[in-house]
Amino acid sequence: MESRTSFLMRLLLLALLPLSFALKFDIQAHPGAESASKERCIRNFVAKDQLVVVTATISGHRGDGQVLNLHIKDAVGNDYHRPRDVAGEGRYAFTSHADSAFDVCFENILTSNTGSPNPSRHVELDIDIGADAKDWSAIQAGEKLQPVETELRRIEEMVAEVVGELDYLRIREQKLRDTNESTNERVKWFAFGTMGMLVGLGAWQIVYLRAYFRSKHLI
Repeated sequence: MESRTSFLMRLLLLALLPLSFALKFDIQAHPGAESASKERCIRNFVAKDQLVVVTATISGHRGDGQVLNLHIKDAVGNDYHRPRDVAGEGRYAFTSHADSAFDVCFENILTSNTGSPNPSRHVELDIDIGADAKDWSAIQAGEKLQPVETELRRIEEMVAEVVGELDYLRIREQKLRDTNESTNERVKWFAFGTMGMLVGLGAWQIVYLRAYFRSKHLI
């Protein structure tokens, strides 16, 4: 019994890990007139009305012959941020407008000769979603909470997000099940209708042929 309890506790702790991730990559510069489709995009999914904080730390500086543009958008057409010529560390926060995937896209444009054969910028990207995106230090100071109370608040919000996501998945599963049942019902009646039409057509052919042969005195 103890081992089972400890196992469940470990599962709970894994479920309460911060909903965030960090990426590091290099993005090479290209001439601006060459193509506008050389964006590198990082995609993630977010529920409606969730807070998202994107932190991008970019190497280089303005005026070094490269212009790195950033674009944050979602799959349903909402634009959240579009900063130009970014360098150093930048934080971009937004609240999602819909249950949708969102993209954080980078494009590095070469504006002058840098003396390097393959000019590029190094990007460190952190994306925090939901409760993990909040500034809990500021909340603790503003509401005069104890560290334990702050951590419990954070865990409570994370659990509420997990419950909300499970409810969302349950509703999606329910809709898919209803769609499947409706499709099966339509296919069944279509099959019955097709069989009825074939039977009716066969009966009409028999009646027609009998009348035709009788009119010709063949039967």
